[in-house]
Amino acid sequence: MFKDFLDKLLAPAPAILPDEDARLALTALLVRLARSDNAYADVERDRIDRILGARFGLDRGAVQILREQGEGLEAEAPDTVRFTRAIKDAVPYQERSGVVESLWQVALADGQRDDGEDALIRLAANLLGVNDVDSAKARQRAETQL
Repeated sequence: MFKDFLDKLLAPAPAILPDEDARLALTALLVRLARSDNAYADVERDRIDRILGARFGLDRGAVQILREQGEGLEAEAPDTVRFTRAIKDAVPYQERSGVVESLWQVALADGQRDDGEDALIRLAANLLGVNDVDSAKARQRAETQL
């Protein structure tokens, strides 16, 4: 399964991914962020699960399966650019700041700001085409929710 998905992501001119693949790309990006500080904590997994459940209307079992698939894909995928391109192609601009907000929610879930996580969020926001103002507003919303 991951090989086919990676082949789609690694294609020179990939087509727009189906919704299920875009979900998986977002999940893998959230996992990549949580793992970026070398401490993938339970609180981060829980936050990812809540984000996926709320965003996609999934029950606990479906959320757990999606997160586990995202963990597997994240471990095999070579870079972050492919995930963000898949998300950017599948998600309208007005909803992409919500993706950045989700990234901030995961980054802040453990109560610690990490330079690596901050850098990855800045990169992802840029690659998603989310401007600095909208990215800052997404961070503020995430901080308020936590």
